[in-house]
Amino acid sequence: MMSRTTGKLAAALLMAALGAGAAGGAWAQASGGTTNDTSSAGNTNGGGLPQIQQQGDVSYTSGGVGLDESRALLREQAHWPLSLRFTGPTADYLAGVHVRIVGGAGGGEVLSTESMGPYMLVKLPPGSYTVYAKYKDQEKKQAVNVAGPGKAKAAFHWSIQ
Repeated sequence: MMSRTTGKLAAALLMAALGAGAAGGAWAQASGGTTNDTSSAGNTNGGGLPQIQQQGDVSYTSGGVGLDESRALLREQAHWPLSLRFTGPTADYLAGVHVRIVGGAGGGEVLSTESMGPYMLVKLPPGSYTVYAKYKDQEKKQAVNVAGPGKAKAAFHWSIQ
């Protein structure tokens, strides 16, 4: 039978080995040049902020499943023109919400993407937009007026699981 001290030491060594492996994987991913990983692991933004994506002239980031990402996204929303939040029943955070943003100077679709978590930050030029958010089969929309960093916010809530 293993002594309590030996058991604790074995557990500590196992956690250290797992931590080193995860850190090595994140380093290898970050130093690899390109990645399709949109999580905060190995990104170049630092501070837990998920990877910034680009679609046409629009930059965006989404996530917030983990506490570090949530805090980073909430902290950064003052620097982004539009921040979105997606919740479900009993204020559960949602991921996998399809987001479309229409409007601006051209009046067409400026963004069409899937959220990686309950928060999405979007860099848009000033103007009036309509945000369409679809979770499962329910689409909701909200009009937003983007006037500058930290000004426009929209929250979407669904009653379905």
